[in-house]
Amino acid sequence: SSGINAEYGKDDNSLTLFDTGIGMTKADLVYNLGTSAKSGTKSFMEALSAGADISMSGLFGEGFYSAFLVAEKIEVNSKNNDDEQYIWTSSAGGSFTIHQDANVEDIGRCTKIILYL
Repeated sequence: SSGINAEYGKDDNSLTLFDTGIGMTKADLVYNLGTSAKSGTKSFMEALSAGADISMSGLFGEGFYSAFLVAEKIEVNSKNNDDEQYIWTSSAGGSFTIHQDANVEDIGRCTKIILYL
């Protein structure tokens, strides 16, 4: 099926979102998610800790990173036709890793986001 799909993993308390889009290359993962890690996420989380209203979300440029409000860890598994399949992983805090894993299922061309709640 096309579009965006969602699955709940009862065993590992995860929410998986996946699409049938074009996927991302390793460079795309670094540019689209890596630079976000260095943008407003830390400022947003610090503002929340200091008592800021959650409605301020979006003012810090954190975008995708607002998922860390509910997730302890996020994995983005993506494959683009112009590159190999890569896994971007972060547990918030502004740092991330990108790696390949031969033991992960071949997802074909798409992006799969796993939120570990």
